[in-house]
Amino acid sequence: MTQPSLDVIAIGNAIIDVIANCEDSLIEELGLARGGMMLIDDEQASSLYEAMGPAREISGGSAANTLAGLAQLGAKCGFIGQVAQDQLGDVFTHDIRAGGIHFDVPAREGNPPTARCLIFVTPDGQRTMNTFLGASHYLPAEALDEALIADAAVLYLEGYLWDPEEPRAAMRKAIAAARAAGRKVAFTPSETFVIDRHRADFLDLIDAGQIDVLFCNEHEMAALTGEADFEAGIAALAPRIPVLVVTRSADGAVAVANGVRSQVAAEPIDKVVDTTGAGDLFAAGFLFGHVRGKPVEDCLRMGAICASEIISHYGARAEASLKDLVGTRMG
Repeated sequence: MTQPSLDVIAIGNAIIDVIANCEDSLIEELGLARGGMMLIDDEQASSLYEAMGPAREISGGSAANTLAGLAQLGAKCGFIGQVAQDQLGDVFTHDIRAGGIHFDVPAREGNPPTARCLIFVTPDGQRTMNTFLGASHYLPAEALDEALIADAAVLYLEGYLWDPEEPRAAMRKAIAAARAAGRKVAFTPSETFVIDRHRADFLDLIDAGQIDVLFCNEHEMAALTGEADFEAGIAALAPRIPVLVVTRSADGAVAVANGVRSQVAAEPIDKVVDTTGAGDLFAAGFLFGHVRGKPVEDCLRMGAICASEIISHYGARAEASLKDLVGTRMG
């Protein structure tokens, strides 16, 4: 097997995050699921945008956020996702390329427009996300560069994109290309509502040995396993996957790699400002250590450090140097 030229290549939604502060009362007034993520249509996106206060526009998307963190740490990365030929598509393309990430999927003509996620942040830092997937729903399998996928040590897949048929077919094709090249596949189911719709698919991938590293939070693990108890969930899922990584917010994270369990505490932080992207950046830190053959506990610690940076400010792209932060805290 040849040495890969990329550390991680990811397939995910190409999204612009639109982030605004709000009071808890607005979440209730709008009938939103506080702290959750729901899919919305173009009309809902327009009405929610009108209800928002002053907002910040930041490139986002779960897998793209992970790659941005990885690139900051020094990894070589590539992204596969779909934008439209519009202003937000240009912003996303500029931002991801400016981060040193390879991205060459052509922008799509016409409607729907580039995806956006409207994020309401309450005073406790909790984020309520409302996502219009737009053009990202239309990533065709033909957009895949299979040679590039085969040339990456890890293929990372975002569960949010499993819902629509076209990108789901693209992701299955990408898994086949990665496995044929002897590369690893990492996967995150992304959210419990995604698991509710595609639990059988995800478990089939796991049990068929198609996934090498699975990232989920404790709620997603419960949805996957049907086990409300954390330890029962670990016992049910860990034997089925080479590396299981489960985040627990303020309670840190646990990993079970080939039957060996490791865990770390959450990194201390003065104030949680916005939890958007915490899981994405945790995955970035963990994968950075993983592709470099670091011990699992070190990978977990790197993930916790990256997540702590993200929740200290608005948005899911790091403002401090993750490379310096990890270097300093890891000693």
